[in-house]
Amino acid sequence: MTTKYNVLYNGNEALRMGLINLNSSYEDNFWARLPIEPLKVEEQVFPDMQNNLDNTPKEFERAEEKAVKAVQKHSMLIARQERNSQIDNAYLLLGKSRYYSSRFVPALEAFNFVLLNYPRADLINETKIWQAKTLVRLQNEEQAIENLHYLLKNKELSSEIKENAHTAIAMAYIKTDSLQQVTNHLNKAILTTNNNEQTARNLFVLGQIYRELKLKDSSNFAFQKIIDFKKAPYKYKIHAHIEKVKNVSNKEEALSTIETLKKLVKNRDNRPYLDQLNYHLGMLTKEDDSEKAISYFKQSIHHSAKDNFQKELTYEALGNSYFDNTSFLKAGAYYDSILQITQAHNTKRVRIVKRKRDKLSDVILYENISKRNDSILNLVAMTENERETYFSDFIVALKAKDKEKKAKISAELERAKQASKKLVKLDNTGKWYFYNIQTVLFGKEEFKALWGDRSLENNWRLADETIINIKNEIAVENLQVVEVGSVKRYEVWYYTDQIPTSPVKIDSIIAERNSAYFKLGVIYKEQFKELELATTRLEKLLTFKPIPTITLPSKYHLYKIYTNQDNSKAEGFKNDIVNEYPNSKYAKIILNANEVVTNENETTPEDEYALVFYEYKDEQFESVIEKSINAIHKYEGGKIIPKFELLKAYAIGKKDGIIAFKEALDFVAMNYPNTEEGKKALEVINTIKEKIK
Repeated sequence: MTTKYNVLYNGNEALRMGLINLNSSYEDNFWARLPIEPLKVEEQVFPDMQNNLDNTPKEFERAEEKAVKAVQKHSMLIARQERNSQIDNAYLLLGKSRYYSSRFVPALEAFNFVLLNYPRADLINETKIWQAKTLVRLQNEEQAIENLHYLLKNKELSSEIKENAHTAIAMAYIKTDSLQQVTNHLNKAILTTNNNEQTARNLFVLGQIYRELKLKDSSNFAFQKIIDFKKAPYKYKIHAHIEKVKNVSNKEEALSTIETLKKLVKNRDNRPYLDQLNYHLGMLTKEDDSEKAISYFKQSIHHSAKDNFQKELTYEALGNSYFDNTSFLKAGAYYDSILQITQAHNTKRVRIVKRKRDKLSDVILYENISKRNDSILNLVAMTENERETYFSDFIVALKAKDKEKKAKISAELERAKQASKKLVKLDNTGKWYFYNIQTVLFGKEEFKALWGDRSLENNWRLADETIINIKNEIAVENLQVVEVGSVKRYEVWYYTDQIPTSPVKIDSIIAERNSAYFKLGVIYKEQFKELELATTRLEKLLTFKPIPTITLPSKYHLYKIYTNQDNSKAEGFKNDIVNEYPNSKYAKIILNANEVVTNENETTPEDEYALVFYEYKDEQFESVIEKSINAIHKYEGGKIIPKFELLKAYAIGKKDGIIAFKEALDFVAMNYPNTEEGKKALEVINTIKEKIK
């Protein structure tokens, strides 16, 4: 009686509280197949004993102590027979507490001791199940399966033992990747519902496995059973709805699922799941209405409480949506967000995101340069009166924005004062003022009133509010920012004095702007195949009347784009190049386009490049130049072209000298600026400039 109602009662209570704490800290990853048993186990199968003892939750440690106490103080081993019927229960409790502490070897010892010494114990069948589960954790699935099959041959097992045994054997078969056996035993386990939590979990795993086996109808049936299961925990119900979304395969199903998700979004009980619900709404609508999908994705971000896998997926979906809409600056910003919050940098998904972001680096750089320099040059082109009017309007808008912000901060400060009155006043005489909660609260609000929200970074005093577009899309973010509270912030002269007036400085800004437009045109054409964006940038560039070294390749790229589109504008650009630059490489390429030597042997571009490269190594420079020209025409538009161009440039350098080498490198650098070959050409040009001088 003392063992059962005192020692073991307290031990089982400690185990129960430990399980509550363990489950409260455990988070399921519903994006992957759930484990049948929600227990986080260290990767190391045989962990260091002392470390595990140190890391054991206090409740499990207490449960183990009570089990040991029951054996040591209350065992009645008389004539080799245990007279206390509760000792086998004590060993079972000992094994469970060790199991939940991830100390599986000593747990197995406890279970084996019961099976060996107490074969007629009232909990012997439960002990066999726990022994099998421990064997699975110790990667001895075959023995666990054999033991459980032997147990299930007993026709007198209770429904609860059968349910637990089928669940345990499914755990073992999952380790052996025998999914058919897993579904077989899980289906038998859900015939009874002695444990509502485990039954719902078994159904959820069944639905996920059926989807992996391409059995969509069976998968939906399993998830629907969870939805209809009244006693199932709500987290399984809501995620069952979400899992059914992943099974949508046609338009009709999509429309029906969208309506279901909208109803779930309106339900206030689903507020913790709004990030996931809105994400899936976006995924279902993105093909038909990309703007609406983006709106759903933004709602998902808004409702994300923490940086988790769901938030990464939403950022990725937003980035891909903007990427597909050719809004590359916004796409790059969302890809950056993924790389900042992800905890899985080495996964395939994140590596793909990183590659896409790297491809956008040059686009973002040159787009920012072009916009910044355009805004400066627009200010330069204004008259004094126009500048006066522009910045006066700018300052009016700035004052209004500052006033609105101060009013908001004042309201927050008033709320803080009211809240501080409810705080317990501390006696801070002779103490550091940061120990006074009220003083710290006032200090924070005063700081916000003066500076606003500031991140912990260098130059935090500089205002970020000067990026304001008032009219004519002219920005002033390029001008020196003004400290909040400074008198100069509201003076027109402060801004007009920063506008460059030196012809040298203005020419430098123009040259940088023109170069950015050209590089954007080439990148959009060659790398992203966005011909509309490429033509927009290049044609706008020509309106600036840039220097010939940019004008000529710009016209050539426009000629190639319009030729591929069968556009009549191609003829005009062709005539411009041939008539205005008859001796240029571009003119020769256009005029000799049909004089391509074809090779009868079918080889890959890489094989052909390798053959030409070996000729270069053998110093057959004339042959290299000729074959490179033929290959460039033959594989026009292919990724191999920059390699042939650079190889041809090196052959020209070896054959005709350093001046010709620089001209050939200029051609590569100008036409393929975003490739490794273009960057290499630019690097070599900078190296040989001094030699040319």
